[in-house]
Amino acid sequence: MTEKILILDFGSQYTQLIARAVREANVYCEIIPYHKPVVADPALKGIILSGSPFSVNEPNAPTVDIAALHAQYPVLGVCYGAQLTAKQFGGDVAKSNKREYGRALMQKAQSDQLIDDITQNSQVWMSHSDSVLRLPEGFEVLATTESIPYAAFKKVGAGNALYGVQFHPEVYHSTEGKKLIRNFLVNTCGCSQDWTPAHFITDTVADLKKQIGDRKVIMALSGGVDSTVAATLIHRAIGDRLFGIFVDNGVLRKDEFQQVLDIYKSIGLNVKGVDAKDLFYKELAGKTDPEAKRKTIGKLFIDVFQEESKKVEGIGLLGQGTIYPDVIESVSVHGPSVTIKSHHNVGGLPDTMHLELVEPLRFLFKDEVRRVGAELGIPSDLLQRHPFPGPGLAIRILGEITPEKVALLQEADYRYIKGLKDFNLYDQVWQAGTILLPVKSVGVMGDERTYEFTVALRAVTSVDGMTADWAHLPYDFLAHISNEIINNVRGINRVVYDISSKPPATIEWE
Repeated sequence: MTEKILILDFGSQYTQLIARAVREANVYCEIIPYHKPVVADPALKGIILSGSPFSVNEPNAPTVDIAALHAQYPVLGVCYGAQLTAKQFGGDVAKSNKREYGRALMQKAQSDQLIDDITQNSQVWMSHSDSVLRLPEGFEVLATTESIPYAAFKKVGAGNALYGVQFHPEVYHSTEGKKLIRNFLVNTCGCSQDWTPAHFITDTVADLKKQIGDRKVIMALSGGVDSTVAATLIHRAIGDRLFGIFVDNGVLRKDEFQQVLDIYKSIGLNVKGVDAKDLFYKELAGKTDPEAKRKTIGKLFIDVFQEESKKVEGIGLLGQGTIYPDVIESVSVHGPSVTIKSHHNVGGLPDTMHLELVEPLRFLFKDEVRRVGAELGIPSDLLQRHPFPGPGLAIRILGEITPEKVALLQEADYRYIKGLKDFNLYDQVWQAGTILLPVKSVGVMGDERTYEFTVALRAVTSVDGMTADWAHLPYDFLAHISNEIINNVRGINRVVYDISSKPPATIEWE
């Protein structure tokens, strides 16, 4: 039985960071909307109440019965969660004379297992306009800051522990915040910290065997991290009753189709490669609008996948590489409806095929998927690959797609990515790619004038792709790559480097 922590989400932008901090401590956790009932579970060891953009004094502020939760489990309230705790137990919460945003220094007021190993004057991150002005009866202060008298507090007495902290221990700027969360998990909740990639694999394979039984599973594979790890887990459970389909849509990277098939073969997956390049090129001909290109590729992929699926008798389940951020994004915090994305990876497939879903990664974050993949023995070259857009090079070729343009971009991009790896820069960049511009310019090669295409090189640093900064690649590297592309890729005579951040720009150009 896997031990579990529940995080009740009141809509904070930092809720996922709480979950990541808990997972990093090798404790399993789930995020649920605050209004979803907490079901009694012997595996549940404690509850964390998230922050919120609301004030606890607003008429429509989200709320839960904290006393009822505390009667059954240890509870830690973070920011809004702490203020809601104070208010419900009879304390005073109001707009503070000093709003506290940003860095603050925490002074410990007394000894407690939540904070004993945290240094005096440890930096914490505040983000609130309300403050607890008076603690409820039966509560005592654990720590203060210069601006607020109750930075951390607890309920006194026997029974389950009840803590509140008015800062955000989950964010990077709270320098010992993850230590505080670990203290709550281990010292207060008694978690054994045994949720590891190996543990996850054992539990998941057992669960998959139960869910699938003797049925067959079909799965569209992309060559990406999520679908490959998901397929490997399903294969561990049912062997060759998993039927993988990998489609060459004509806009993959250079040699990617065969390379990915070779990797799948090396790890024992039952995968069929389908060369559909000509079909995609035919349907893409004449299309220049980015959305039209995306829709064409998405629809054709579904058509090809369904056609191949008909060749396998008795398929009852559809495997997908859905991961936890996809699930969290589609859960409504502010209303009673809970809508999970049913077809994140291969849009439309479940709706049209009426298949039950198998999603072994739906409670993992991306970095956890990579750790599980490493434990499964998947080659690191695949696990550490940069993200690649679903429509592939079609949205890195501005304008119409032709086989000639694809070949040109594949060659230029191959040399760029190879250069990043040769210069030990690949792992320092979150995503990199080459864009073929619908621009020709005059150049000189030898004694001849040329009139050829321009490519833009793109490289960004990021954590999750939501925001990104352009990567400050060394000038000598950029000079090397420019020469490498222009001298070896006939049809390109100019290379530029994109120094736009997201926002205001996007990572991809289309």
